[in-house]
Amino acid sequence: MEEVTIVGVDLAKNVFHVHGARADGHPVFRRKLSRLQFHRFMMDLPRCLVVMEACGGAHHWAREMIRFGHEAKLIAPRYVKPFVKRHKNDANDAEAIVEAATRPTMRFVEVKTEAQQERAIVFRAREQLVNQRTELVNTLRAHLYEFGYIAPYGIHHMGRIEEIIADENTDIPTAVREICRGLMEQIADLTVRTDKLKKHIDAMSREAETTRRLQTMPGVGPILSLAIEAFAPPMESFRRGRDFAAWLGLVPLQKSTGGKQRLGKMSKMGQRDIRRLLIIGAMSVVYGATRKRPPEGSWLARMLARKPRLLVAVALAKKMARSIWAMLTKGEDYRGHPVTPPQMA
Repeated sequence: MEEVTIVGVDLAKNVFHVHGARADGHPVFRRKLSRLQFHRFMMDLPRCLVVMEACGGAHHWAREMIRFGHEAKLIAPRYVKPFVKRHKNDANDAEAIVEAATRPTMRFVEVKTEAQQERAIVFRAREQLVNQRTELVNTLRAHLYEFGYIAPYGIHHMGRIEEIIADENTDIPTAVREICRGLMEQIADLTVRTDKLKKHIDAMSREAETTRRLQTMPGVGPILSLAIEAFAPPMESFRRGRDFAAWLGLVPLQKSTGGKQRLGKMSKMGQRDIRRLLIIGAMSVVYGATRKRPPEGSWLARMLARKPRLLVAVALAKKMARSIWAMLTKGEDYRGHPVTPPQMA
């Protein structure tokens, strides 16, 4: 066991496959362990590098390995897949994790703290409720459309739908009317739960210094600031703001060869929640600029004069990502810049 320098672990709920190797990559042991056996085995193992795929429960086990005195690293599953030899099984996956971790250019996932995971779960829970509510609203609108009633898009137009269902003079069948009322009760319940989580997110965003600082930037609110704190790795892991924007997928997709640069659409690689919310925040700034003119000669004014608003919003989102990197690495609040208009209420 003293020869082992790196251990690859294929995680599961009850059965864990462990592959130990020396510094030169030569295998030392292969084990299949239960959950309790794995816990005891890793506790007794001499200090080494423990590598796992970044999957469900991985951050918990990485913190446990650090508590046992090991060095823990996580790898994205897509970077492990090329190293799986022939047939895919748990033992081969554990060996492939070791092979991938020994590559000098391998990229690793930062281990999240319990506080980060708490914020991530709160964010995910609200997103799930919003998606469920949207699904029910669309179902309700579809039912009414079958009988010739057109309801406008958006949760803010629920009053119009209530009027249609409550009007006894409409030719909606009784059974359909009762079903629609049941859907409206579910939508109202989801709205209450969503608003409760939104208040919780607002409170959490006021507690942390990072989220408070991020909200000094126009277009960044409590939800986006919480998502950045929960899902983004430490900004010190990026050499510059452009690297953070590239990690979010806010850069063109490259298909270059033969010395010719071919840039396509936005790559959409990286963390999709932060990217989506950044673009939404940038759109709010762009819409505000169309109502109130941005400073004459500013970057935003020049872009709006010759480019579509959505394209300008994506470009502005990339600038916002670079500014966020600068704010968090330097520990400074947002400083006004002529490329954006004053912050809206």
